[in-house]
Amino acid sequence: MQGLKLSILFTLSSLFGLARTAPQVPCYFIFGDSLVDNGNNNNIASLARANYPPYGIDFPDGASGRFSNGLTTVDVISKLLGFNDYIPPCASVNGDELLAGCNFASAAAGIRDETGQQLGARISFGGQLRNYQTAVQQLVDILGDEESAANHLSKCIFSVGMGSNDYLNNYFMPTIYATSRQYNPQQYADALITQYSQQIRILYNYGARKVALIGVGQVGCSPNELAQFSQNGVTCVDRINNAIQIFNQKLMSLVDQFNTLPGAHFTYINAYGIFADILKNPAANGLRVTNRGCCGVGRNNGQVTCLPFQTPCSNRHEYMFWDAFHPTEAANIIIGKRSYSAQSSSDAYPVDIRRLALA
Repeated sequence: MQGLKLSILFTLSSLFGLARTAPQVPCYFIFGDSLVDNGNNNNIASLARANYPPYGIDFPDGASGRFSNGLTTVDVISKLLGFNDYIPPCASVNGDELLAGCNFASAAAGIRDETGQQLGARISFGGQLRNYQTAVQQLVDILGDEESAANHLSKCIFSVGMGSNDYLNNYFMPTIYATSRQYNPQQYADALITQYSQQIRILYNYGARKVALIGVGQVGCSPNELAQFSQNGVTCVDRINNAIQIFNQKLMSLVDQFNTLPGAHFTYINAYGIFADILKNPAANGLRVTNRGCCGVGRNNGQVTCLPFQTPCSNRHEYMFWDAFHPTEAANIIIGKRSYSAQSSSDAYPVDIRRLALA
């Protein structure tokens, strides 16, 4: 056990060591949901917040708003890209700080505006894009003209990870949302991709050229879904994962479409496949517990997320999940590293983030 702890500490120190050189790109802009939110929901009227202990128990600044015990995947990626600091939440960025990018992600957000509404306020992907358009205007003001801003943005990495909540907090929540009665899984994926495509086109029209589209992970294997729908609390929920795979296949096709645009370098990160690979052989990744949260309430610690000041498990480095929905820092390090530098040819299509930075 001590060896595994040292291994994780060594990995983290390696990430920080990389940050001593100049970043591989001048800026990194992040869009997404609670998997990567790092504080944008802290001061809004939402149940989807993580700015209280035990969240952040292993993070230097404590409970920052990250839905994990420590680092998120984008924190890992930002260090691998060579940034000295983690990319800050856009809600707290001022002036020239914006030149290095910021994180627009908001917990409970979806592609569809209504997604996650039962949790209160959140910034949907449409809202995140409006915030980004405002930020682009600020960059024009900082850099002096539109051409300079466009040139700067063309060198940035953009990561976009949406869709999890459109299944978790919409389609598979039939008591609140009607979408599962309006669409079969194929039709729903089509509707999501059509809207997502229009939204991503806005991102392109406002200067994004190096874009990593993060696929939806194995939501049907999360402690929350296992607690509700898995008879033995271990076997993943196929009907959820099958629906997500339909969406991910269409997202890969979207990458091909966007790569026909002038100057575009889009790529797909196979979070679903990376996740499946870890679950297939957790011990090879230093993990032991894959079906329950390190903290939480009820079956699989998956029926309620971490309660304020709840004492979490002590062997967090052995857990895949921190709470009912979100990975631990240990899992995020694995996923972030494979997103940046593909371990398998199926981890990214057509290139990983390391090669996207060089494009």
